[in-house]
Order: sequence, then structure tokens, then C-alpha cells
Amino acid sequence: MHGYQRRRRKSVAEINVVPYIDVMLVLLIIFMATAPVITQGVNVDLPQAEAEMMPEDSDKPLVASIDAEGNYFLDIGDSRNQAVDLLALADMVQSQLKLTPKSPVVVKGDASVRYDAVIQLMATLKAAGVPSVGLMTQPEQ
Repeated sequence: MHGYQRRRRKSVAEINVVPYIDVMLVLLIIFMATAPVITQGVNVDLPQAEAEMMPEDSDKPLVASIDAEGNYFLDIGDSRNQAVDLLALADMVQSQLKLTPKSPVVVKGDASVRYDAVIQLMATLKAAGVPSVGLMTQPEQ
């Protein structure tokens, strides 16, 4: 009598890609959910070189200032106004930009002012229709 012969299985040389596809889809969902959170912020054009003086032939700049106490001011050319709140400052900037749309807008902040106050000012200027904002600095001694 013939004995029972066992059939040998051949090993399968395939890669099971189903778990990799599952991981990829989970990562895709995570990136899609976190992308809107990452892109929030205030756009600032950072200089690529040393700070430069404003050209002499440019219009008088609108200078939005913050003092050490957190009070906001708008300097138009050579005149300085009283302290204003952010909504009044936005209205003043909008009306001035209607008169001189090419006027550059710069932010001048005290060294001890909170970062949040500067960001609030820049967000207000953006909402008022300012296309780009410069930051005033003092040259190093």
C-alpha cells in the first residue's frame, strides 16, 4: 500500500500591499485635516538683505505706531494724531489710501511692546486693504 504523501506548498513571493494602502489613506486624511490649521497667519515680506532706506522719491509713508503702553497711533506724513483704537485706525488708513494709493505703510513699535499687539495691528492693516506692510527699525550703533 502506498503511504500518504504530503504535498509541499510553494512559498508565495508577493508583497501584501493592502496594509500600506490603509496607512497611506489614514495619513492623507490627517494631512487634509491639519492643512487649514497650518496655513493660518499673517503674511510678512521679510527682507532678503540688510535694511534699506526708503527711496526719496516715494510718497510720504503712513506710519502705524505702537507705544510701550500698547496705544496705537497713525502718523500721516509729518502730522501725528492722538491715540486711537484699531477700528478708527483702520478707517483712517482706508481713507488715506483712497487719496494716495501708492503710499507705503510701515509699522513702528516700541521694543518692549507685546508681540500680540503688533500682530493685531498688522491684521487690522491687512483688513483695511493694505497690500504689504514694512517694519521700521533703527540702525545698529
